[in-house]
Parts: sequence; structure tokens; C-alpha cells
Amino acid sequence: MMVTTYSSVTERLLQSTEEHHKIDDFKRHIPRWCTGCGNGGILTAMQKLCRDENLPRENTVFVSGIGCSSRFPHYMNAYGFHGLHGRALPVAEGIKMARPDLHVFVNTGDGDCCSIGAAHWIHAIRYNMDMTVILHDNNIYGLTKNQASPTSPIGLSTNTTPRGSILEPLNPLLVTLGIQNASFVAQTVDWIPELMYDILSKAYHHKGLSFIRVLQRCPEFVPDMFQAWMDEPVTTRLLTHENGLSVSPALSRTYTNQEVHDPSNMDRAREIASLKDQVPVGILYRNDEIPCYEDVREPDRLQTSGGVRDVLEAEFDNFTIWPEN
Repeated sequence: MMVTTYSSVTERLLQSTEEHHKIDDFKRHIPRWCTGCGNGGILTAMQKLCRDENLPRENTVFVSGIGCSSRFPHYMNAYGFHGLHGRALPVAEGIKMARPDLHVFVNTGDGDCCSIGAAHWIHAIRYNMDMTVILHDNNIYGLTKNQASPTSPIGLSTNTTPRGSILEPLNPLLVTLGIQNASFVAQTVDWIPELMYDILSKAYHHKGLSFIRVLQRCPEFVPDMFQAWMDEPVTTRLLTHENGLSVSPALSRTYTNQEVHDPSNMDRAREIASLKDQVPVGILYRNDEIPCYEDVREPDRLQTSGGVRDVLEAEFDNFTIWPEN
């Protein structure tokens, strides 16, 4: 049997990045989501993206808060941080600031991001750090069993709104488009996996914070929430553009309601985000010229594992008790 040896950790890491990963390499544990949950489609799309981009697992991190969607790091065979409710974004920002070379993904729900985490969401958009943020929006608190969320529609009966929700739902797309330094805003749905994958891929390659809202089914508590849109494809408006999505002929035959939308047009992006009788799918806004916070703050710094070790060793030396001769 031939045994391969490596002269250094660096050589081994370089070798690992040259290996071609299979989709099974990114699978970890059996998902515990309900049968038919839209989170499963998001997970599959993400695992396909990691495979196709051949991301080194030791340089890839998934960060989440609390909620059904936030179990995501448990099911990705990479580094992960399952944080506190609403705190996924500041954790991810800290990781990216310390290690700007890492691929950082954030998975958050409509309660986790838009309620308790709303302040962090606003400032994360403003910082525009280079990471991909996926908002799993099913319009309900699922993990804590059927309470109204900030995106629940008027009239929805839940455990906290038994007579029906009375507040107009928050629109995550409009909120994000209204924050200074928004650089990539998109929306997709879990029942069109081809487009969800394409949008994730475009988001990953964007230099800056990519915010993707995924309308995601919850078969347990709101099984009919998006059924009308699924039954009537004409209510889905596909946003196409040479700098956005390109739709396959097969999808075009089903989803005929299409608009050529230039994602650099902020005014039109806000108009599209305001639609109530249709669901837009595609890239609403993109601006590649907005600087990333980590580059502005410390443009010449790249913390490698060796650099981190040297800093720690120097710090430990401050507290070394040397033996007396």
C-alpha cells in the first residue's frame, strides 16, 4: 500500500483544495425538518453550489441563529456556528473580520432576522461584508410552534393571533433596498429549484453582502401559504437580464410572465419589491462598486492560521512563568 506524506500543513491544505468534491462530501446528519419543508430544497441547492464551486470545507463556514432554518449548519459538512436568536449576522461579521479568506454563509429565518435580529440585519447590510445571507421566509414561527412572525399576512390565525394578524406584514426586500450600501438583493422560491440554485450561484460570486429572500413552504403550520402562486405560474414574475438570470426554455414555457429588469436600477427594483399580486423571482438590485467593510477597515490584512498562531503564542508569552535557575 502506498502512503502519501506531506511535508507541511500548508502543503496538505493546498492539496485538499485541488481535490474534486462530491455532493455527499457536504452532507452531514439526516435533516430533521418536516416532510415537505422548503428548507430541504435550500439545503440541496447549497450542497450543489459547494460541490460545483469545489469549496474547501476547512475554509467554509455556515452561521445561523435560532429557528427551523437555523439547523442548517448541522446538515452541512463544513464549519458551522449555531448562535443565539437573532445574532447570526454579528457572529458572521466577526468571523469574516478575523478571517476574510473564509467563505461565509448565513442562514436565518423571518423571525430570527426580521424581529429580534432586525437591528443586526440593518447594520449588516450597511457594512456590506463579503458573505451570502439567506433569509428562509415561511411567514410563521415554526420551531416554537405556530406564532405570527413579522412577515405573516393580515388575517393569519396563529397561536399568538387567534383572531387573525392585524398588522401589515414587513417586506424584507423593501427594507433591505432602503438601507445604505445594499449591494445585492434577490428573491427566489423553494418550488423552482433551478432558479434558486442560479440565484445562489450569482450571490456567491458577488463581492459584498448578498441578501437572498427565499419564500419557503411550511407544510406543518401554513401549508397553503404559497399554494395560489404555485397553482398559477402567471403570478410569478421572472426577472431576466444579462447581468441577472437567464431562464431555460423549459421554465419559460411554464413561467411566461417575464420582465427584462436591469438590476442596477434601484427605483425599478423598489417598485418590483412592492408588488402584492405577484411574486418576483430574480435579482432585484446589484451594485458591484460598493466597498466591503473588511477591506476598508483593514485592506492589507489577511489572517491565516499561521498568523493566528503567532499572535496567540506572543500573547501566551506575556503570561509565561519561567522556572528559576
